[in-house]
Amino acid sequence: MRILRSLLTFTIFLLLACCKETPKSDARQDDSNLVINERAKGRIDSVLKAFVDSGNIAGVSALIFEKDKEVYFNAFGDADREAKKPMDRHTIVQIYSMTKPITGTALMTLYEEGKFDLDDPVAKYAPEFANMKVYVGEDADGNPILEETNRPITIRDLTRHTAGFGNADNSKLGKLIAKADALNRNNTLEKMAEIMGKTPLLFHPGEQWQYGPSVDVQAFMVERISGQPYGDYVREHVLDPLGMQQTRYLIPENDRHRFAALYRRTGEGILERDTVTYGNYTKPWPLTRGGSGLTSTIDDYMRFAQMLVHRGTIDSVQILRPETVELMATNQLADSVTERHFLPSKGQVGFGIDFAVRVAPPSSSEENNGVVGEFFWDGAASTLFWVDPKNELTAVLFVQLFPYDPIGLHKSFRDAVYGPIESNQ
Repeated sequence: MRILRSLLTFTIFLLLACCKETPKSDARQDDSNLVINERAKGRIDSVLKAFVDSGNIAGVSALIFEKDKEVYFNAFGDADREAKKPMDRHTIVQIYSMTKPITGTALMTLYEEGKFDLDDPVAKYAPEFANMKVYVGEDADGNPILEETNRPITIRDLTRHTAGFGNADNSKLGKLIAKADALNRNNTLEKMAEIMGKTPLLFHPGEQWQYGPSVDVQAFMVERISGQPYGDYVREHVLDPLGMQQTRYLIPENDRHRFAALYRRTGEGILERDTVTYGNYTKPWPLTRGGSGLTSTIDDYMRFAQMLVHRGTIDSVQILRPETVELMATNQLADSVTERHFLPSKGQVGFGIDFAVRVAPPSSSEENNGVVGEFFWDGAASTLFWVDPKNELTAVLFVQLFPYDPIGLHKSFRDAVYGPIESNQ
């Protein structure tokens, strides 16, 4: 298996190198100042096709805008192999954590209205979180030992994953979190918050970066502060104004033929169709999560990315002010936050308000490629998007692959867009 994967990686490297060296014709010299020139398009096509041909993904699509123009779109493979439905720009996919930046945007519309300050305690609006405790171990009888938090959880903590919330897979208190089951889809956001307020934290607020349910609490805060159900609020203040009618929690029956299958990779070139997640999107559930749960099309999500690269406005519709987008795209993590879960695997990044933020160029060719100042996030099914303000570039990559990117797809796609890292140093 390692040998086959190494061969695929080597093949992609050769494709990148080959496309990099292809001379431009006279007719194409006017694209020399663009990131996505003809050579880049060739690299991207070759890389994405290679992953499909290897059998490690069923289908993939990519859409890139640069300087207000669509400069790349292509799709390879199938959205549904069994039904022989090709991947295309109308395919609906599960975006998982790419829901999070949309939720953060909804929250920040309330911030702009003066409804809260980022350093306000969450408990000011949600007394459910007024008496949080931190798990520090167990006594001789196996009972949890808890202590008072050093300070309250703030809304800023929610937006940058420093609140202290753990996950069911945390070795320390995972059993307590699993038993509490706050994110059960049959809970409302209010019930979720009630349960989480009684569940111990993994660490004191502000001390670590731990990816978890903070953005689900953001959705609850939107609901609590606005007085409007979260699903209605995000639809009214973000999705509909952007024209994102295809971005939904529930896929109506007449659109389900466009819904991509999700595949689990169990070995080199071996994919098994997932049968678990489909029902999450074909029936209504009480829990409208902020951290996951939306489906989208590649053009819909590009509308969101284009709004961000235009600093909050698209087609004369303003969602956020420029200074708010700048704040969201600014690293909010102090150097003292040294425990950062998996964040270092994303490259030389910090974290802003619901985005990773690149703070330095790649330090080696092994890291994810990118440009300082870009902000981005991805999803559990291996989807990805980023905003590159320096080049006025936005990219969206759609695929439906579990577990999260086990094949280096994101790294290869970024290298195809910008060229191999060694050429930038």
